[in-house]
Amino acid sequence: MHPKERIQQDLKDAMKAGNNQRREALRLLLAAFKQVEVDRRIELSEADAIDILMSEAKQRREAIEEMIKAGRPELAQQEQYELSVIEEYLPAQLDRAEIERLAREAIQETGATSPKDMGNVMKVLMPRLKGQADGKLVSSVVQDLLRG
Repeated sequence: MHPKERIQQDLKDAMKAGNNQRREALRLLLAAFKQVEVDRRIELSEADAIDILMSEAKQRREAIEEMIKAGRPELAQQEQYELSVIEEYLPAQLDRAEIERLAREAIQETGATSPKDMGNVMKVLMPRLKGQADGKLVSSVVQDLLRG
């Protein structure tokens, strides 16, 4: 089922259950989908929806870091809840060991030998991991492997 359809159904369920926090989180996601549809004048594909969800998840992770630094744990907690809702609709995330294995393959393919070659490795690796891993984690793994 298309992520947008699942979210719409889950929104109805949250409304029936009176779960206001979940309802608001789902409405934010639907608003993000709608904004892209209107801006680009397209009907979202599943890949488009996953791209939007990844972007929304990244925004939440960054906001959580900033709010913790600013001493606002209650706001960070709200963002963490929204992130957990978003992650329900993303493909299963790969663990570090699996990312390392795929990164080693990409390094071999590109012939990378030093951190200077990181861009080439990331170009090959990121499309394979689309929606399955956080870019910061992938970048960190590749850097560690290229440093030796």
